[in-house]
Amino acid sequence: MAKDYCVLGIESSCDETGVALVRVQGQDLPVLLAHALYSQIEMHQAYGGVVPELASRDHIRRVLPLTQEVLQASGKTLQDVDVVAFTRGPGLAGALLVGAGVACALGASLAKPVLGVHHLEGHLLSPFLSVDPPEFPFVALLVSGGHTQLMQVDGVGRYQILGETIDDAAGEAFDKSAKLLGLGYPGGPALSRLAEMGDPVAFKLPRPLLHSDNLDFSFAGLKTAVMVQAKKLASAQGCAVEGLHGQVLADLAASTQAAIVEVLVKKSLAALKATGLRRLVVAGGVGANHSLREQLNLACARRGVRVHYPELHLCTDNGAMIAMAAAMRLQSGIQLASEVYAFDVKPRWPLDEIMA
Repeated sequence: MAKDYCVLGIESSCDETGVALVRVQGQDLPVLLAHALYSQIEMHQAYGGVVPELASRDHIRRVLPLTQEVLQASGKTLQDVDVVAFTRGPGLAGALLVGAGVACALGASLAKPVLGVHHLEGHLLSPFLSVDPPEFPFVALLVSGGHTQLMQVDGVGRYQILGETIDDAAGEAFDKSAKLLGLGYPGGPALSRLAEMGDPVAFKLPRPLLHSDNLDFSFAGLKTAVMVQAKKLASAQGCAVEGLHGQVLADLAASTQAAIVEVLVKKSLAALKATGLRRLVVAGGVGANHSLREQLNLACARRGVRVHYPELHLCTDNGAMIAMAAAMRLQSGIQLASEVYAFDVKPRWPLDEIMA
């Protein structure tokens, strides 16, 4: 691989189509030249959640126009692309196949190599795209709709999982609680917005595994507690749970968010203490949560710990994180791009399978 090259990244694991182009120059941190993103939220709202077949079809419609948009914004052409990266997994099988198929077709047509990227590694390395990129080593809190993990990160591909969820992820706790309260889709952001108007100590909700002797998470019990509390409130008001409104609903939303955030903060601090590291990276969609950022910033500042996040617009799934992860893997020498264009995808793909 030349010392100066461009990586095109394609993300299509779920309900966002993302394309981006990054430039690599020697061992300097790769630079994002341009990215474009299309969210399918509006389409899926009518169904209360992601419909896999509709998601796949929409990726087909969006990926090439987004690629053209990125190339135009960066001032590059397809001939300037040296590597085509794509999300290989985990994610929805049909959606992943769209990105993989387009990436490998582009690679074959350009006679350029391709590289399949782990979606979670993309999130994990996305803070390197920020104006305040971290340095290795660090503790990472990877927190999204489907995953909640704490890990020690010593370098690209050098990850040690310290703790993970044994049932629902933090993002699932947000989304499922929001659905129970009739807040619609996407639930997590809706619950967070409502929580801003509520009292976070109005209701006593459990903090599962908060005082355990490990760094694992569990949020299924919290979701059940929210449902029980909502039914009590609805019974007292003589309405269905979906009929709850006003301050009481805001208070329950705030109390739910407070429980999730407290667990994430306390476990992250415990991981820092256990490893002796003084740097924390937060990545994944839930990393955009205002309350989580506020509480982590306060707690880390008191302990002299640096904390890093992706830019807010790069917290959700996006092509920039895929291009960045591919570039950093190539740069580190732990993986080579391939000119074999037969492809597969991995809807279930444990992160520890890609560790160096």
